[in-house]
Amino acid sequence: MDLLGFLAVPFVAGLILTGIHAYLGLHVVERGVIFVDLSLAQIAALGTTMAYLAGHDLHDPVTYYWSLGFTIAGAAIFALTRTHAAQTRIPQEAIIGIVYAVSAAAAILAMSKAPEGTEHLKDMLVGNILTVSWKTVIQTAVVYSIVGLFHWIFRKRFLAISMGQEIPHVRWWDFLFYTSFGFVVTSSVVIAGVLLVFSYLIVPSVAAMLFARRVGTRLAFGWIMGALVSALGVWLSFHWDLPTGATIVCTFGAVLAALGLLRLLPAFSPTQA
Repeated sequence: MDLLGFLAVPFVAGLILTGIHAYLGLHVVERGVIFVDLSLAQIAALGTTMAYLAGHDLHDPVTYYWSLGFTIAGAAIFALTRTHAAQTRIPQEAIIGIVYAVSAAAAILAMSKAPEGTEHLKDMLVGNILTVSWKTVIQTAVVYSIVGLFHWIFRKRFLAISMGQEIPHVRWWDFLFYTSFGFVVTSSVVIAGVLLVFSYLIVPSVAAMLFARRVGTRLAFGWIMGALVSALGVWLSFHWDLPTGATIVCTFGAVLAALGLLRLLPAFSPTQA
């Protein structure tokens, strides 16, 4: 019972991450901006790094606002460059990759002279979901619920943009999408780190696309996969005494590879569901 109680918190955290990221992942995959989450997560981590160097504790609310501010700035960049990138024939993915590389390099430079810099950089990448508290989980769930409600209200506009349809004021709606995305990422990076956040976003959506075409079915598939992988990854990390974030990321990769092999069988071709 003590073991179950200890593992319950990271497992619930994984479920919460799955709930919002599997949905956002559908939009990201359809938009073809696969690395936007990785880039925004790295920008959020850079904001946290700058707050840390300014003398704020990593768990200080001020640090969260620093991170959020950096992420919103990144959201503005992606929204403004979307149309411009199309006009200049520069893929937006290239801009996203550049922002990621510069943000990662800036974080490394900033922490190179700081005490415990190496440990902080490792936490930014893989996090430490095993030590997350119930307070953090509840706060994160509240933030995700608000973002989820926002997306439910404006779901038609966001889905239309993701499916390549033209709507009025598309740049404004893009900014709102990426900003709400930023709120999610800022909270997620604190719990899970950059790589795990990216895995929760992309892997369930990609796996779902192997077997289903409809958005609803893909979303349900992603939620189920995320929940199962979270449970398995947390258990494996505890059983083998491995870093939890990195273990879950590798578990996502292994499960996706297994599903890819399964997809090769004729009986598991994509359905219309």
